[in-house]
Amino acid sequence: MEVLRIILTQSSANYKKEETVLNKMTYPLPPFSTIIGALHSACGYTYYHPMDISVQGKYESMHKEPYTDYCFLNSIGEGDRGILVKMKNENLLSTAFDKVAKAKKPQGNSFRKGITIDVINQKLLEEYRGLKDLSDKIDEFKKNRSDKVLLLIKKRKSTLTNKKKKYEINSPELKLILKREKQIKELEKEIKQRLKVYKNKEYEIPYSKFACLTTSLKYYEVLNNVELILHIKSDENTLKDIKENIYNLKSIGRSEDFVDVKEACFVNVVDEIKEEIISEYSAYIDYDLIKNEHINLRSKTGTSADGTKYYLNKNYIPENNKRIFKKRKVVYASQYSADEESENIYFDISKDKSYIVNFN
Repeated sequence: MEVLRIILTQSSANYKKEETVLNKMTYPLPPFSTIIGALHSACGYTYYHPMDISVQGKYESMHKEPYTDYCFLNSIGEGDRGILVKMKNENLLSTAFDKVAKAKKPQGNSFRKGITIDVINQKLLEEYRGLKDLSDKIDEFKKNRSDKVLLLIKKRKSTLTNKKKKYEINSPELKLILKREKQIKELEKEIKQRLKVYKNKEYEIPYSKFACLTTSLKYYEVLNNVELILHIKSDENTLKDIKENIYNLKSIGRSEDFVDVKEACFVNVVDEIKEEIISEYSAYIDYDLIKNEHINLRSKTGTSADGTKYYLNKNYIPENNKRIFKKRKVVYASQYSADEESENIYFDISKDKSYIVNFN
């Protein structure tokens, strides 16, 4: 069977485990979905092209890499903690912002009153305080002016309602009352609408650009000097597309985890060999192959050994605006071997190296 073999290296990589939050742990090899997504992106595919993947490789070492995590709070309040910022785009919670001031204590601070804060941008802080003052003025106007006018309108509407009961339908007096009632309702609507528009334009929209965030130091697990051997099984056209576009593959894992493609070629894999092959790479092996002893796991001393079980994403099906991933139960194994009696296993035999290939 002819398949596509890709050999690539990465100086560093993090294949994030989706269930990790505080510190972003990494899989030892990229999951199937990560590779499939990267290949689809390199080819410019907009829909899923079915393929099976064999993933094996190794890395030299692993270290932890610090990063700053930004957490936006739900609201800004007196005595709030963290850092006051002004967003470049209030519709996106991103790192595109200007710092305004920083609270010195966990509580009891006030950006508005200048209590226990470090000012970073005085101009933006004055803008923030001006908006808070405007909010107070709007509330005061509403309480002392518009609400009182609306109360009078409400009483007037009630009076007109009682008057309507005294006159017959289609009488001149009733028509006059209905006309006056309509005018009063329009006035009421205009007063409410004008205040709403003014508050939204002058206060709510500008104020929505301010936010409060906290920062914390977290860590990525980063693999160093990664070597990956990928075998891809798919239809002829898809394999040709991948080979022709392989140098569009820029990264696997994070966007900064660049790849260096060493080889992309078609090879023939076979299911029969003359003697046992011991892999020099770690790999994701189908769990049933391990369970049924079609793959032999061994430690460095030659005794039997176990691997690490994972449920890895492969491809997904859109359902109710969600991605429902198909899972593969695999074992991450090192120092494993296979021979001619192994089932559902292929072998890539070349002059320099031989690979045990297990498609998932």
